[in-house]
Amino acid sequence: MGITSATPHKPSGRSALPQGTGRQRAATAGTDVQRERILQAAARLFAAQGYANTTMAQIVRALDATKPFVYYYFRDKQEIFETLSWQPAVDCFTSLDFAEGDPRPAVEKVKEGIERLIRATVAHHPCAFFPYREPQVYRAEYIAAQKKLAHHFYDRLCPLLEEARRDGDLDFRETKLTALAALSLPGFLYSWYRPEGRLAPDEVVAELAQLAWRVLGLRERGLFSGDKS
Repeated sequence: MGITSATPHKPSGRSALPQGTGRQRAATAGTDVQRERILQAAARLFAAQGYANTTMAQIVRALDATKPFVYYYFRDKQEIFETLSWQPAVDCFTSLDFAEGDPRPAVEKVKEGIERLIRATVAHHPCAFFPYREPQVYRAEYIAAQKKLAHHFYDRLCPLLEEARRDGDLDFRETKLTALAALSLPGFLYSWYRPEGRLAPDEVVAELAQLAWRVLGLRERGLFSGDKS
């Protein structure tokens, strides 16, 4: 999600999107629907022509609405862009948040967590790709919050990798380097992935997950989730 820091960090809790909103003061079911309309229209424009070439006026026209309507919900187009980017970041970087006391072997958690992250990246197309395409857009507060999420993820991944290596299920040398290399595979989806491509989204997820597992040095006996040998 644009941030791939593996520096050890102890977060105090799940990060929240730094706030900066329009005139709206309280969310309701009705206002949530209107916000979603704005977000969807903006996402299409940002994906098609980029952040710099998208204006609030274009978003307003795409909605067949008025500027006061959009500004009621969002301060400016940067806030819309950050809002679109935030949920993909949360879904990706919490993909290793398993239930407390989950008894499964570390390798199973690693495999599932990485597959979840890849699936979330694909499912959130095109918004999951915005931080890779245009990292210069985000405010310092947003970048700090996203880094906190990234630390949250890697603080879970690296110990699991080392445990799986001790169990004989993974074969690698440098923990942080291996983690970053494996996660670089979904990180470059933004440069080539198209939902209408030859492979269906589920097929892309399956292929990338197995490639990532190989980067981690997954032993052949555990390469496929259904293997019992």
